Amino acid sequence: MMISGADSLAVNNLRLWKAQDITNFNMKLFTQGQYMQAVKKNMDAETLTKVLYPSDDHMEGKILRLSQQYFLVSASLQNIIVDHLAVYGTLANFADKVAIHINDTHPALVIPELMRIFVDTYSFSWETAWSVVTRSVSYTNHTVLPEALEQWNEDLFKLRLPRIYQLVCEINRRFCADLWNMYPGDWDRISRMSVIANGNVRMANLSVVGSHAVNGVSKLHSEILKETVFHDFYKAYPDRFTNVTNGIAHRRWLCYSNPGLAKLLDDTIGPDYRKNPEMIAEFGKFADDSAVIDELRSIKHRNKERFAKRYLEKNGVSIDTHSLFDVQAKRMHEYKRQLLNVLKIVGLYNEIKANPNGNYKPKTFIFGGKAAPGYYMAKDIIKLICMLGKEIDNDPQVRDKLKVIFVEDYNVSTAEVLMPATDISEQISLAGKEASGTGCMKFMINGAMTIGTLDGANVEMADAVGMENIYIFGLNSREVDELWRSGYNSLLYYKTNQRLRDIIDRIGMGFGGEDFSEMVKYFLYGVSVSDPYMCLADFESYYNTYGDAVCDYENRSLWTRKSLLNIAGAGFFASDRSIREYADNIWHIKKIGHNGK
Repeated sequence: MMISGADSLAVNNLRLWKAQDITNFNMKLFTQGQYMQAVKKNMDAETLTKVLYPSDDHMEGKILRLSQQYFLVSASLQNIIVDHLAVYGTLANFADKVAIHINDTHPALVIPELMRIFVDTYSFSWETAWSVVTRSVSYTNHTVLPEALEQWNEDLFKLRLPRIYQLVCEINRRFCADLWNMYPGDWDRISRMSVIANGNVRMANLSVVGSHAVNGVSKLHSEILKETVFHDFYKAYPDRFTNVTNGIAHRRWLCYSNPGLAKLLDDTIGPDYRKNPEMIAEFGKFADDSAVIDELRSIKHRNKERFAKRYLEKNGVSIDTHSLFDVQAKRMHEYKRQLLNVLKIVGLYNEIKANPNGNYKPKTFIFGGKAAPGYYMAKDIIKLICMLGKEIDNDPQVRDKLKVIFVEDYNVSTAEVLMPATDISEQISLAGKEASGTGCMKFMINGAMTIGTLDGANVEMADAVGMENIYIFGLNSREVDELWRSGYNSLLYYKTNQRLRDIIDRIGMGFGGEDFSEMVKYFLYGVSVSDPYMCLADFESYYNTYGDAVCDYENRSLWTRKSLLNIAGAGFFASDRSIREYADNIWHIKKIGHNGK
């Protein structure tokens, strides 16, 4: 597929791979009535590219995933080499002309596969091949979660990819020999850094070993990588580590998704921000212009009406567009703490039930996100959200003041309508767990106010807009580590915080006719650890900070001024800047000129 940039002379190829059997259809078997056998080879081949990343909580899924990774890597590399030889006729300059980037560890097999091609097919010496590979390949890490750092069972890896396994073993042997020279006798360190250890092939270690540059995706994340996950590698190869903070395609998430706001920017600062997103900062000059503030507030309301209309048409459910739109749209995962949001909503529900005649600003809580098919805790969280929404809808005392909806089949098309309509963006992961996130940036550039922890890109967003224009709460990453070391006891928070105790007890009573006593056990009486992402520790700070945000929302001019300043501060988080940093510092490529050079 030909992919062009916006008004650009550059056109790139996006290749989508499909697997199929290379032998002819077996007509003999077919005519004998063995229909399935006749097409079996082709069906087996096509399975490779039928569904990307199948569930891997069973052996068949693991084998298919590993096969997919190798197939996509090998096909892409062979294509790169054919193209390179067509232009240059030699592989001697391969590292000078080709940049191969590992985006997380799923393509990490590029390292041994490129070695296989150079050594087996083109007869490079090992040393020459390794030099070319390491100068060509770079790696972006996207997670510090231990369970997300990809590993493969060594026996499975050896069975499915025997030649690649041999090459990985040789890479590891030479690497460990180098480590022995650097750290003689330090077996613990060498074992931690080894590519193969304890019966597993560690893809993150392989990615670091075979790359010339390793980066995280926010300043905080990159520092955490150096301090924890890759600390030994950082000590050995400090020059290899850098940071590139994530960015978003502002021409999609602002210009396309929010045409009303884009027009306001055109009218106030001119259209040049579309190609130079740093110029959005000029919008900050209008923070005290009442006409601009009024128009910005009107744009937000029209966007809320647009989302409500779409949701009504699709689901038959009405949303109060004069309510506060509070949105948490992201992958369903415990560390992202949709459960902390639920605790807050139940707290608000309890308040209304205790004082139904109080003065409450109507609020609509919107959740969107997907999870891996085998991630059963995520399914339990979704069920809790849906049943809480059902309970509220059926309660005449509460339903005009609170509404909870879970957006089915959340996708980019939905996000393009939802994000411009959002008042409060929930970025509430446990500090130190979120690498960066980009949803936070998409909400920000559309004028949503962020409530969040000092985690991922929230840290840099707070720097960009000032602490007075973002709602930060909870423990920071160092405080989280200290609390774990001192011994985290979730029961202590339950016993000493009456509001929190009432919320947990209410969850234990169930919602919508469903029992959620297991969720209470998760918070208080976990088998290995209770409340593993510290929802209870951060709850009181979160609840109070949220109350501050709602109070500010009542002053619409103040709120919209803060919203304007968030938009003005979002230019740094455009992908134009991110890609420029990759190009300049990691890939060493130049922007195409006006003459096409």
